[in-house]
Amino acid sequence: MRDLAKLPKAHLHLHFTGSMRVDTLRDLSAGHGVRLPGALLDGDPLRVPADERGWFRFQRLYDAARACVRSEADMRRLVDEAAADDAAEGSGRLEIQVDPTSYAPFVGGITPAVEIVLDAAKAASAAHGVEVAVVVAASRMRHPLDARTLARLAARYAGEGAGEVVGFGLSNDERRGDTAEFAAAFRIARRAGLASVPHGGELLGPAHVRDVVDALHPDRLGHGVRAGEDPALLAELVEREVALEVCPASNVGLGVYADTSQVPLRPLVDAGARVALGADDPLLFSSRLLDQYVAAREVHGFTDAELADLARSSVRASRASDATRRRMLADVDAWLAAPDPGTSSGAAALSSASHPPAG
Repeated sequence: MRDLAKLPKAHLHLHFTGSMRVDTLRDLSAGHGVRLPGALLDGDPLRVPADERGWFRFQRLYDAARACVRSEADMRRLVDEAAADDAAEGSGRLEIQVDPTSYAPFVGGITPAVEIVLDAAKAASAAHGVEVAVVVAASRMRHPLDARTLARLAARYAGEGAGEVVGFGLSNDERRGDTAEFAAAFRIARRAGLASVPHGGELLGPAHVRDVVDALHPDRLGHGVRAGEDPALLAELVEREVALEVCPASNVGLGVYADTSQVPLRPLVDAGARVALGADDPLLFSSRLLDQYVAAREVHGFTDAELADLARSSVRASRASDATRRRMLADVDAWLAAPDPGTSSGAAALSSASHPPAG
């Protein structure tokens, strides 16, 4: 089978703090004198029930990790390492999601926080060969007027390339807040050309997805896996070309499904959904982007051709420029056209490469 780490792909669902390496978190906590729960440092994937108590535990751990990001240098380190990790796994485009409100107190406000992340994204893109763009996200736990402020800020930096804002999101517990009250913020973002990328359809089912679709008009849904429980709704998402940022490790970690085999990846793809696999919060779930593709192969039985289609879907769902998309899609084609090391021809090619003829 072909090396999935070399399959070109786009990563569209990765949270800023959640992208952190465990070793980095350990360094930052020591440097700032922050005592952390052992569950953040043991390397074991988080497993909680899909209820409010489970979400509270997840959020408490996430907040503890976020409390260790206390300077511009910390923020730059996270972006650089996220890009390096993605590059090692074949990602050519990363759209990392950040709520600048959380880091603003340490760097002088939400505007400097955004500018630090954007500048770091541009530097990391050059250093690691991954085009890193940014999604600014509001939180359901805060007032909708805060979301409007963030949307206006995001609009100031709208673009499509490295170090620019490409989308506006809405994250945190789907059970909180009135979705319709965030519609004004998303209108501001859409007028600036930003993609609408709210979370929806992970903790809650099709009715919540319908609310998000009607109120926020998403271009992509963060998660969206529960839409498959309503075939008519899923068909509508397919018709509208609303991409689903499917994060299997998150779905299992948050108790939505008992194990990876129950994540409805195959049914969503078979229904025609545009699926982009994502890692969500590797720090909590101990599973990065490559692991999601490995699971698609080993658990869901996706062939190399189908995995290439998943990668193409991620590229097409991204907000990358047409030129970047064409280049990445061509690279996917080249990956699939290369000999499969598992076949006799592929093995012969590898043997020939390892033992060139004399002379």
